[in-house]
Amino acid sequence: MRLSIFSRLVIGYTAILAMMIILSISVTAQLRKLEDVTHSVVNINKSLSTNKRLMDDLLALVNYEKRFLLLKDNLIYNQFITAKNDFDRSFKELTLVADPQRPEKMLSDIKEAYRRYQGLFDNEVELLKAGKDYPHEWYALEKENAITVIMARLRELRTYTEGSHYEKLINLEQADISARKIILAVTIFSVICGVVLSVFITRSITKPLSIMRMKTREIASGNYESNLHFSSPREVDALMHDFNFMCNKLRETDKMKSDFFSLMSHELRTPLTSIKEGTNLLMEDHVGLTNEKQKRLLSIISEESDRLLELINRILDLSKMEAGMMTYAFDQTDIAMLIRKAILEIEPLARSKNIRGELSISREIPLIKADAEKMLQVLRNLIGNAIKFTPNGGRVKVSAKSDGNNLEISVADEGPGIDQDNLGTIFDKFKSYHNRKGTGLGLAIVKSVINAHGGRVWAESASGKGSTFKFLLPVRSC
Repeated sequence: MRLSIFSRLVIGYTAILAMMIILSISVTAQLRKLEDVTHSVVNINKSLSTNKRLMDDLLALVNYEKRFLLLKDNLIYNQFITAKNDFDRSFKELTLVADPQRPEKMLSDIKEAYRRYQGLFDNEVELLKAGKDYPHEWYALEKENAITVIMARLRELRTYTEGSHYEKLINLEQADISARKIILAVTIFSVICGVVLSVFITRSITKPLSIMRMKTREIASGNYESNLHFSSPREVDALMHDFNFMCNKLRETDKMKSDFFSLMSHELRTPLTSIKEGTNLLMEDHVGLTNEKQKRLLSIISEESDRLLELINRILDLSKMEAGMMTYAFDQTDIAMLIRKAILEIEPLARSKNIRGELSISREIPLIKADAEKMLQVLRNLIGNAIKFTPNGGRVKVSAKSDGNNLEISVADEGPGIDQDNLGTIFDKFKSYHNRKGTGLGLAIVKSVINAHGGRVWAESASGKGSTFKFLLPVRSC
C-alpha cells in the first residue's frame, strides 16, 4: 500500500519530534548537573575575588589610618572612612558567597579583630580631637595585632577556598565529559535517523517531481507524448495521470491550432484579397464607369477590407507568437535606420494632423542582432499610436540611446495619457488603447516581439499628461 505524502510527512515529523524530545530530555538532565557544579564554581571564584579585594581594602585602610595619625588631615580621614565602607561591603559580600561548608570561626575571628581595630582607631581619633596624651606605642601594637589576625584568617580562608575550588573544578570536568558523551551519542543517533528519514521521504516526493519537470521541458519544446510512468505517492500518482491526460489534450490542441492556421491563411486571406482587388478594379473603371457616390462606397469597402485583412494578419501573427511558431530572422540591424523608415512611412498621417515630430538618436547607437521586419512592425505600432492619440498641432518625440549593454528606444506623445490602473494591462490582448476603438492587438504583438528579442517594454504615463512607451534591447543578445 502506497502512503500519501501527508501520511509520510506526518510519520516522519512524528519520529523526528520524538527524537528531539528524547534529545532535549537528555540535554536538560545533563545541563542541570553542570549548572549545579558551575554555580558552586562561580561562587568559589567570587569568594576568591572578594577575599583578595578584602585584603586590598584592609591595606588601604591601614595606610590611611597611619597617614592620618601622622598628618592629622581631615581629607585623609575621609579617605579612611571611604576605605572602611569598602571593607565593610567586601566583608558582607564574602559572607554571602563563601563556601557554605567553610569553617565559621575564620569569619568570626576576622569580624572580631576588625571590630577591635576599628575601636582602637576611633579612641585615638577622640583623644586627638580632645588634645589628650595617650600611649601611642600600645595602640599601635594592638592595632598591628588585630590586623595580623585579620590577614592570617583571610589567608587561611583563601587556602581553604582554593582547595575547595580545585575539587569543584575536577567535579565540573568530570560532569562536562559525561554530559558531552551522552549528548553527543544522542545527537548523532538523532541526526542519523532524522537524515535517513528525511532523505527517504524527500526522495520519494522529489524524484517523481523531477521527472515531471523534465517532461515539462519536453512539452515546452513541442513533445506532447504522454509517456510518464513511475512509482510515487498517491497524490503524485494522480498528478502523473493528469499530466498524461494534459499531454494528450495538448497534442490534440496543437493539431487543431495547426489546422486553424491553415484555414485562416487560405479561407480568409484569399477571399479578402479577391474582394480588395475587385474593389480596386471597380474604382479604376476597368469594368465600366462609376459615379462619385459609387466610388465613395467602393473606397469604404476597400478601406474596410484593408482593415479586416490587417486584423486577420495580426491575429495570425499573435497566435503564432504565443504558440512559439513564429520564425525570426536575426541579423545585424541598424535600428536607427528602421526608426527613420517607420517615421517616413507614417509621415503623411502626421502631416494631416499637423503634428510636429522630434527625432533624437544618439551617435553611439550600435548595430544589434534583430529581425528587421519585426522590429519595423514594433516601431510602426508605437509611432502610429502616438500620432493617432496626439491632438492636432501636438508633438511626438522618438529617441534612441545606448549605454553599451542595452539599447533604449522611447516614443512620447501628448495624448490624453493612461490611468495608472491601466498601465499594467495595456500590453494584454484585446485591451484597447485609451479605451477607444481598436483591436487591442498591436501592443500585445509589440510585447511578444520585444520579449522574443530578449528585451522588455513598458509604458510611463499619467492621465492628461501624455504617454511614453519605452523598450530595451540587449546589444549582445539574440
